[in-house]
Amino acid sequence: MTVLVASALIRPALEPVVPDWLDVRWAADNAELLELAGEAEIGWFDSLSKTAMAETVRRAAGLKWLNSLYAGVDGLPFGLMAQRGTILTNGSGLSATTIAEYVVMGMLTMAKGYREVVRAQDRHEWLGDAPGRGQLAGTRALVLGFGPIGQKVQRMLGGFEVAVSIVRRTPGEGFLTPDQWRARLGEFDWIVIAVPATAETDGMIGAAELAAMKPGARIINIARGAVIDQDALLACLRERRLRGAFLDVTTPEPLPPEHPLWDEPNAHITMHLSGRSQKTVMHEAAVRFLENLERYRRGDELAHRVDYTRGY
Repeated sequence: MTVLVASALIRPALEPVVPDWLDVRWAADNAELLELAGEAEIGWFDSLSKTAMAETVRRAAGLKWLNSLYAGVDGLPFGLMAQRGTILTNGSGLSATTIAEYVVMGMLTMAKGYREVVRAQDRHEWLGDAPGRGQLAGTRALVLGFGPIGQKVQRMLGGFEVAVSIVRRTPGEGFLTPDQWRARLGEFDWIVIAVPATAETDGMIGAAELAAMKPGARIINIARGAVIDQDALLACLRERRLRGAFLDVTTPEPLPPEHPLWDEPNAHITMHLSGRSQKTVMHEAAVRFLENLERYRRGDELAHRVDYTRGY
């Protein structure tokens, strides 16, 4: 039988549908994952700690396939996994809809000043005027990254009459390539960051990019905190060169209670909750895994395989 070592995080969704040719060793915590890793031919080592996940992979010398429900698998030892011939599949697209909905929520929240409406209700105060008078219709958005999330964002914003431009590697009509978008930053009201977390995207929005943005623009980050130079962003917000930042991700995470971003009036921090604001991801991850499991048994190419050279 083929041995699968799997985190208890996925057990409720996966255990009822495990095929009889799979011998599953369930791990209740990171310590048990480490203990069982050496037995795994297939692994599903998802943990709230990426450091623990990486260490489990290092222990799993016989691992042929590692699956994860996370889209971002940065932090795993890609070099070692490539050397061992380990296949890695990720959860790209599993949370695309709910994350894209968070993007739209962030845009509407900032445009309409909705945070101030909520605070007025907390004070039992009837506002005599709208705290925000912005509209999405007629504005322009630049979406960096055209994976499943970027694609969902584009479709959703079309319904709000937002003109969307996309940054992706492949040239095409309506798309900007990685060497083109910086020169166009001043044209957009919204900058939406949906790129994968790689060495190439680390720090891609720095002081120069922030300075090049349209005065009064707003930025939304649902990728990784490290994509933005956070100190430079804070300076822009304080100087009111940017009108707002909607940050589902920060550096570090959790953001320390004393960090100045918490108190910046134009910063909206949503604690990396966008992908968790749903009920179906575990079920969908289990279904995807079972489909790949049949491919694995037949010796076919696995879907959603990570390219180690690109990092996603």
